[in-house]
Amino acid sequence: MIIDAHMQLWAADSPRLAAAEYAPVRRDHGIDELRATMSESDVDACVLVEADGTSPADTTRCLEVAAWTPQVLGVVGWAPLTDPDLGDVVGKHRAGPGGQRLVGLHERVYEKADDFLEDPAVRAGLAVVDELGLVIEFAARTEQLPSVARLAEAMPQARFVLQQAGSPWITGGAEGLAEWQRLIQPVAECANVRAKLGGLVTLAHWERWSVDDLRPFVDHAIEVFGPGRLIFGSDWPTCRLAATHAESLQAISCLLGGIHPAVFSLTAISAYQLDVTELPHGPRQG
Repeated sequence: MIIDAHMQLWAADSPRLAAAEYAPVRRDHGIDELRATMSESDVDACVLVEADGTSPADTTRCLEVAAWTPQVLGVVGWAPLTDPDLGDVVGKHRAGPGGQRLVGLHERVYEKADDFLEDPAVRAGLAVVDELGLVIEFAARTEQLPSVARLAEAMPQARFVLQQAGSPWITGGAEGLAEWQRLIQPVAECANVRAKLGGLVTLAHWERWSVDDLRPFVDHAIEVFGPGRLIFGSDWPTCRLAATHAESLQAISCLLGGIHPAVFSLTAISAYQLDVTELPHGPRQG
């Protein structure tokens, strides 16, 4: 079975697509295309990660899609962590269509100050997320990893997922590898952190990346996290800036020596507490 734990639905007019480099993917990417992409890559199910990060509306839309799309096993939504009514916001999502598929909240920490996760108000919000039984998910810059490690140590009972394995500087070659290895180590030592292997193609040279460019980073992630704490997430459709969905999946599969059961399904099921019994044809073996 293959679960892609990081797919998104985009609208062409999304503000995050305004930058010039997003021109190749600046169009609608809806549920029909997502399902077709999954079918082409033999992906059984996915976790949707909301794409807006500015209002509850995109989380609501993802949950509504999940309500009538059995292949969408979970939704990682967004809500302002410093909102004193954060619990009520999550409660409204859970009470609406698809609300039972809400499995986590994420934050694009890379857009914030390096000490964002040290803010007491942010920490209070993250405690609420944990108390509600949701995964805490981050996209962070490499230099922010020490802050991620301190947070994970301070909240040992919480479940954390780190997107793109902490965004290593792949185009930096040996220097980028050394920097990331040094900063990811304390994060990996926190048993409550899982990391997503995926989206790495967009951290390499878009036009001329190769599997060998990714190899030392994937090898080290396996070494420090172990397969049981790694999750495949393609970062579709962002990955289309550098590769098709199938190429992104095949790159990770090649580096793992095949479709590793933990990385491609079991870790995601455990981390997000996914119910695979509702898949249209049942969970595929292998």
